[in-house]
Amino acid sequence: MQETIHYITRELKDLYPPGEIRQFVRLILHALRGYSLTEMIVKSGELFSAGERSRVSTIVARLKMQEPIQHILEQTLFHGLDLKVNPAVLIPRPETEELVDWIIREYSHPPLRILDIGTGSGCIALALKKAFNTPLTEACDISEKALTLAQENASENHLDIRFFKADILQWEKCTQWNSYDLIVSNPPYVTLKEKKLMPANVTDFEPWSALFVPDEEPLLFYRHIAVFANRHLQNNGSLFLEINEKAGSEIRELLMQNGFNTPEIRNDMQGKPRMVKAVRNY
Repeated sequence: MQETIHYITRELKDLYPPGEIRQFVRLILHALRGYSLTEMIVKSGELFSAGERSRVSTIVARLKMQEPIQHILEQTLFHGLDLKVNPAVLIPRPETEELVDWIIREYSHPPLRILDIGTGSGCIALALKKAFNTPLTEACDISEKALTLAQENASENHLDIRFFKADILQWEKCTQWNSYDLIVSNPPYVTLKEKKLMPANVTDFEPWSALFVPDEEPLLFYRHIAVFANRHLQNNGSLFLEINEKAGSEIRELLMQNGFNTPEIRNDMQGKPRMVKAVRNY
């Protein structure tokens, strides 16, 4: 196994930073053998078969073409869950795991009703369902393909989520909403002018509808979510959002204008303001 790890590192060291290569190794070995990080260390002396080495070679070749590792493997790890991913959904990221961690820490008693807006692969809803075993966990998306994949992920992880199609920009047209104790969303927030700063393995392979907003409307989704949450959160219910690091103050003001008291913005592990919590009070 060590020989394979050295091969992956050697072939990719001029293309990717060391931390990303370590993540590739972790995901590849998990896909090949189902090993956890601890098992990878304990079993590092094991040898790979010719078939496994051939598959690793193919994976490395595709990584050199900037294809996302999660698309190559058709799976990823998120908050302890094995999830399928494909080009129809945004690849779950560590920052979103941090948002989930924050939510879990905030509740000494599980919320009774949860809604995940723009669920994509279902990663947030599934992680919260696993953590809280909430009686009602719902998740919506505008994409039929995303909802199909999210339902597959729920079934394979034996988690009961109610998925339904809805466009949060036209939320009044949907009749499936309930009232909620917790609403969470990681909506599109990257402006088109920021696109040129992003790596090709994101812009060339992931769905633009899940990433980008018009330059002239950077808070498009947040405006609609704020109004929706004001109508559908219970008193003292919480709204958690992943945000553009450049838009924190504007989003805080927007939430306060829509009935949320003193929104709290937190930094991610990179020290960037990337998530917000707001509580609705009548």
